[in-house]
Amino acid sequence: MELLLEEVFKLSGVPTHTFVYPSEYTQLLVSLRTPGRGLVVEGPSGIGKTTSVTKALEELGLNDKALKLTARKKDDRSLIEELPSIGSIGTVIIDDFHRLQDHVKELIADFMKTLADEENTESKVVIIGINRAGDSLVKFARDLNNRIDTIRFEANPEHKVMELIYKGEEKLNIFINTKEEIAKESCGSFHIAQMLCHRSCLLEAITQQCNNPTTLCVSIESVKEHVLADLSRAFFEVAKKFATGTKLRREGRAPYLHLLNWLALSNEWSLAVDQALIQHQEQKGSVGQIIDKGYLVKFLSDNPELGEVLHFDSHTRILSAEDPKFIYYIRNLLWSKFAKQVGYITLDFKSQYDFALSFSGEDRNLAEAIYNKLTTCEIEVFYDKNEQHRILAVDVEEYLGPIYKTEAKYIIVLLSKTYPKKIWTKFESDQFKSRFGDEAIIPIWFSDNNPSPFDSSYKVGGITYDLSTDFDTQVNRIAELLMLKIGEDRKCCEVAATVDNIEDYEY
Repeated sequence: MELLLEEVFKLSGVPTHTFVYPSEYTQLLVSLRTPGRGLVVEGPSGIGKTTSVTKALEELGLNDKALKLTARKKDDRSLIEELPSIGSIGTVIIDDFHRLQDHVKELIADFMKTLADEENTESKVVIIGINRAGDSLVKFARDLNNRIDTIRFEANPEHKVMELIYKGEEKLNIFINTKEEIAKESCGSFHIAQMLCHRSCLLEAITQQCNNPTTLCVSIESVKEHVLADLSRAFFEVAKKFATGTKLRREGRAPYLHLLNWLALSNEWSLAVDQALIQHQEQKGSVGQIIDKGYLVKFLSDNPELGEVLHFDSHTRILSAEDPKFIYYIRNLLWSKFAKQVGYITLDFKSQYDFALSFSGEDRNLAEAIYNKLTTCEIEVFYDKNEQHRILAVDVEEYLGPIYKTEAKYIIVLLSKTYPKKIWTKFESDQFKSRFGDEAIIPIWFSDNNPSPFDSSYKVGGITYDLSTDFDTQVNRIAELLMLKIGEDRKCCEVAATVDNIEDYEY
């Protein structure tokens, strides 16, 4: 009987004819057959973890005996929570472990530790999860680390992906002319390789095993175009929703979009957020806020469709892709075009901070209210209280000087009666006073401290803070004006960038 295309290059399920033994397979086989000892299999989505565990269980004659559960199913989640009280459970596979709630993870961690301590040979728990699943488990039972095996699946090397393609070619009696390009495009994912090979065959009308050897003549560009068109229909709105965040703030620094972009650029199909923030200092405030304040966790929880493709572990602070096709899609996005489609004015931020606040201690309540209002709108603001942990043990003047001299686009100066009387406001004003002619200083005059014609701030446009008016009303008005200012600035930068691109074009 002739084999069908979908049986050879499978788009879902365990491959029958194109299974390739990953480099980790031997270690996996030995660990699975070791009685009682817990096992964690972790790695990126689409890399072959679940498939390899299934194949190894078949080879050991345990596949029909093992109980396979997944955290994606409600009934399975209930059973997973009951496992410690059941008694002898045999071999239990818990897939998508990272999706379990923390209290269930803790139960399973304690259960695995008990099984190891008792050297129980009648019960074995195997956990399958995304990157750092083992770290997440050990967090709940620190001494579990030496009682379990952790096998990390890495991106498959190209020769392994090529092996998959060779097997498919042999079964279908074809020769894929772009197999080397497909192996590179797959970035170590067997799943992506299957998808690209499947589409290559469809474009050449290969739907089943050929009677005669057949060479495909399709280009990799054509294959990608068709695949990405399909993926766009499935994932564009999802990617746009995540990139928008809880609310589109066109003038903001687009923290959710940047997280998605950094994930797309990551070599591991997951993103260690803390490391990314070290590399992208200009986004540490806006991205750091949605992480530290739990906004990202709540956002994903409130939008289940996003949880189908992305997962964030608040303990390891790792953002991971749940679907390899989604990663492939965002890796091939034109990000400048996508940012505009989402609604952002620009992603070109030449300054680390949009605003830096300069004020006396007596006016901290106003400074903090302005800071909170602006950062909620995803604007990058330097506010000393938010930076205290970074200032510890360093030369404060050397740390603060560059921020007021060059690193902030605009300096917001709260000019109350106490402002000129403080040592630190004198230091800060010495750093930025030369910028008055650069349209970088935004004075906020307190109504009981109007500037004189001899005051430098008198020469530039500013805002009056009326002490007799409701505080919240004043803060909202000030923040709105500042948002309009930064919005106009973003638009000007975008127009300038467009003009530069036109001038650089060679006719």
